[in-house]
Amino acid sequence: MLEQFVTVLPGTLGPALLVMSVSAMLRVGEGREKPRSSSWRLYGLIVGILGAVVFAALRASAVINQRTVVNYPTLVCCVIADIALFVVLINAKRTTSHWAEHPRRMDMANGIAAIALALTVFRALPDVILELTIFVEPGDPVFTSDMLLRALGFLLGLAASVIVAYIVRSLRSTAYAWSFNLAALILLVLVFVQHLTSLFTVMQSTGDLMLHGLTFKLLVWFINHGTPIIIAQLAVFLIPAVASIVAGFRMPLVGENNAVVRTHAAFRRRAKAAGVWTILAVIGVTVALTYGVAQTNKVPVLSPPESYSLSKDGDVATISFSQLADGHLHRFEYKAKDGTVMRFIIIKKNGGAYGVGLDACDNCGDAGYYEKDGKIICKRCDVAINLATIGFSGGCNPIPFPYQAGHGSITIQTSDLDALSSHFQS
Repeated sequence: MLEQFVTVLPGTLGPALLVMSVSAMLRVGEGREKPRSSSWRLYGLIVGILGAVVFAALRASAVINQRTVVNYPTLVCCVIADIALFVVLINAKRTTSHWAEHPRRMDMANGIAAIALALTVFRALPDVILELTIFVEPGDPVFTSDMLLRALGFLLGLAASVIVAYIVRSLRSTAYAWSFNLAALILLVLVFVQHLTSLFTVMQSTGDLMLHGLTFKLLVWFINHGTPIIIAQLAVFLIPAVASIVAGFRMPLVGENNAVVRTHAAFRRRAKAAGVWTILAVIGVTVALTYGVAQTNKVPVLSPPESYSLSKDGDVATISFSQLADGHLHRFEYKAKDGTVMRFIIIKKNGGAYGVGLDACDNCGDAGYYEKDGKIICKRCDVAINLATIGFSGGCNPIPFPYQAGHGSITIQTSDLDALSSHFQS
């Protein structure tokens, strides 16, 4: 669940904040007094979402196996649209003031905004949508607790982006206008940096652009700091958040009558609440995208080896059934005759059978296996091993070796382990 959450949140947060910011800065009129182009931004958002769904479906079905064919022209258009949208937002106040006197300027602003939002959403959402294809592990039933947890993580990530954007939107009516506008412009600059970084990366891979020295190091820095840039897209709204709190404290609780006093008091509460909730949102997203990502990327540590009985002459290793009765993965260590330190694993399978093999495989070497959520997973390739196939050769399965099960224990001839010591020699 956490993995889906920290994948969906960064993929949707930036576009959600951009949609919110553009909508807030270009909103004018109510009902019939809205300009005819007021719905264009919504249409652009819908087109971007539908395009992203189609592109993701084509990628999932392998109809499109070269993403550069689509990404290259899309990123070029994104960069151009970002620049045009920046000009629109710089002039937003002049465009929206008395817009009825110059409706074509308003229409042009909404048209550019619609194109920019469509391109940004189309660019950002396919990878998020493709998360839907990994809800069910190969070979697993469709409806499992793991599938439901992945779906919940996906929905929570999507909901978090929308809720955070809604919280930030409340600052528009409480913070000083210049502070919100400044944050929106910085947000757009950060989105532009993301698009430009992706474009340069594609151009570098296709050979259309060759960066060297400082420029190449700068590109690598932006590529490696994608998560901090996403956090910064939200953190810029700390500017209007603080401004909103200041505005709340500065609002005097005096007026011509009680109604005015109550209005001022209500504004104080709303301004402080909007600022505090935005600060909490920034903290929450920062924690999610640092600690959460660190947890999902954390390299698992193999459990320590357990003790077992070794015959006096060292020819037979014995592990009692009672030691394995819990059905969990048990790891053991053995020093081969040539001095190689080896590991082997045993797990009690359904039906009372036992899965026995080296803590290594032919594909991934001696990286080992660990247990997570009832599954045995290869540490190197992160593949979940079918419990029923442990003890059989092939794929990423543990390398099997002979053993005997009976009389309350499993016995292993250490000569069989000695013969496989090369798998732990690197």
